[in-house]
This record gives sequence, C-alpha cells and structure tokens, in this order.
Amino acid sequence: MEVNQLISLVKKKIEKNISTQNILIEDKTYLHASHSSHQPGRFHLKIIIKSIELKGYNKVEATKKIYKILDEEIKKYIHSLQILIN
Repeated sequence: MEVNQLISLVKKKIEKNISTQNILIEDKTYLHASHSSHQPGRFHLKIIIKSIELKGYNKVEATKKIYKILDEEIKKYIHSLQILIN
C-alpha cells in the first residue's frame, strides 16, 4: 500500500468511528528511514485529532480506542503511530 492510500484509509476509519472536529495525518517515515528496524512498506504516522469525544476519555483509553479501530492497518502497514489529541 502506498502511504497516501494508507493516510486516506486511516482518516476514513477514524472519522467513521469517532466524532472528530478535525483530523490531520502526517507521514513521518522519512525521519526513521535510516534506522535498522525500518521496513519498506511499513510507515510512521503522526495523527493529530481534535475530538470532544476523545477528550472525554483518559489518554490510555483514547489511544486504545484508536488502536482498536486501526488494528488491521497496524498489523500490516504501520510501524509507528504518534497520536496527539486536542
């Protein structure tokens, strides 16, 4: 899967399952390309979400909810996920 396809898919899945006011997803793979654990086809994403719904959870619960939604993508395409909730 190409990174822009993955970003689009991740955004759609989050928006389908969580009430969001805004969501921004950035590809940060280039920051890790020289690491020995880097694998082609596995991406590092940064997700910035503005969500009143997620603000109602503590940070661990909110992160677990996002990980559950993205379970398949994490197993196949995402090496690292940075999540910021506003």
